[in-house]
Amino acid sequence: MRDNVVLIGMMGCGKTTVGGLLARKLGFTFVDTDQYIEEALGRSIPDVFAKEGEAFFRDWELGAAEELAQQRRLVISCGGGLPTRCDSIASLKYSGTVIFLRRDPGEIYDNVSMGGRPLGQQGREAFLERYAAREPIYLEWADHVVDVQPTPVETAQRILEVLNA
Repeated sequence: MRDNVVLIGMMGCGKTTVGGLLARKLGFTFVDTDQYIEEALGRSIPDVFAKEGEAFFRDWELGAAEELAQQRRLVISCGGGLPTRCDSIASLKYSGTVIFLRRDPGEIYDNVSMGGRPLGQQGREAFLERYAAREPIYLEWADHVVDVQPTPVETAQRILEVLNA
């Protein structure tokens, strides 16, 4: 395992919940890139998307990724779209082991609130299409693929097993 653990996957797959549990088990610091950006801007992601648009947000995401890649002993939960920009995910991959946290997209859409998720507002079909477009990107950047388990604790444990293998 490299210095950091980087969790990628679709919005709502459990990266933030599992990442927090994983960080505690490893004795690492947990960072969610979306929360990191919200704190830096003093505004919510939906507000940023509404006022400045996705491109502005993605530029901030790049800066966050580059800053976090310079640190060590982090579990980093990436926003679902971060890996779609090579320049954003490349520095994180260099600094850490990338885990694609895979969960059925229909299950995500049907069971996770899309409120407050700007790119989850266009309906189920658009969500499934976005997942289909992103999955090959997630697979390309991942060092390991871990399927979401019945509970976040079990998912974190499965990631630990993969990291220690």
